[in-house]
Amino acid sequence: MSRTGQLPSVVFQKSLYIRHSRESGNPCSSRVGYYLLLLILLALPACASDDLTDTERFARQRRSLVAELRAEGIRNEAVLRVVAETPRHLFVPEGLSSVAYGNHPLPIGQGQTISQPYIVAIMTELAIGPRKAARLRTLEIGTGSGYQAAVLAKLVKEVYTIEIIPELADSARQRLKKMGCRNVFVRTGDGYKGWPDKAPFDAIVVTAAPPYIPQDLVRQLARGGRMIVPLGESPDDQNLTLVAKSDTGAVSVLPLLPVRFVPMVHGDTE
Repeated sequence: MSRTGQLPSVVFQKSLYIRHSRESGNPCSSRVGYYLLLLILLALPACASDDLTDTERFARQRRSLVAELRAEGIRNEAVLRVVAETPRHLFVPEGLSSVAYGNHPLPIGQGQTISQPYIVAIMTELAIGPRKAARLRTLEIGTGSGYQAAVLAKLVKEVYTIEIIPELADSARQRLKKMGCRNVFVRTGDGYKGWPDKAPFDAIVVTAAPPYIPQDLVRQLARGGRMIVPLGESPDDQNLTLVAKSDTGAVSVLPLLPVRFVPMVHGDTE
């Protein structure tokens, strides 16, 4: 989830510019460019024929999105299946539902955005790794609209998700409850502190960039666990990073690919 007042970010994969919820790439090298693109998208006619119902149209768009994600390198079939099943149009403002399945971020209010589907998919894939997802207890930092949590909920045992903006936390909680996500628990608070009374977690997904690896989150990571986090002091020098804790408790840090996220901030909202 993007933070207020920041430029969208870039995720580089091979030679491609991969757009992110904190994304960029031409013509979105600036906030103005991003919103110009959004206006163009909204002005385009629907690609599906007029005789399709909204349900059929959205299902077709999800299938196209999954094909795009597969072409971009997402390999976990369970993750792709869940993306194909999850109604992203319910996680964006109603006026943007017609472009909900483009592989790009969209504004969700409070100056924030819903993440690009590619980023949701790759972070989910990396957090799960080779393990059996259905056994995993997962912590998410940065709930946003709840889309990432909804994707995780269909894969893992439990999702504990923390959002620093109370209005977003409240709306995500209501949305996820309405969708029947009974294994998702939403909390308003400072993501740096994690959720210690529910730890340890088998997987942690962080959706904003801290300048250092939060040690409270490392302590809350179970042995054998994986944390995926965009790490870096400057938006121009960040890497999506895998933090893994071995069965003996040893911690390893592996930078994976350059990204551009907004900073992870502290807050006293609990």
